[in-house]
Amino acid sequence: MAAPEPEAPTTARSRAKDHSPWNWLLFIPIVVPLIPAFFNADSPRLFGFPRFYWLQLAWIILGVATTTLVYQMTKKRGEH
Repeated sequence: MAAPEPEAPTTARSRAKDHSPWNWLLFIPIVVPLIPAFFNADSPRLFGFPRFYWLQLAWIILGVATTTLVYQMTKKRGEH
């Protein structure tokens, strides 16, 4: 009697087959900070900081929020 073959480990390729339209939202935190019009002024200032500096923090928050939303909408139900 032959021993059963072990199951193939889950690879990155097999996990990457999720073609959810929610994944397109991940382009937002990549593309939005590349638009120069957002940085083309000194005002408004927030707590004395020019727009460029406080927008850097806003882009981080945008990236975290977008990633969290996409994760929650695309995770498989029943997995932990």
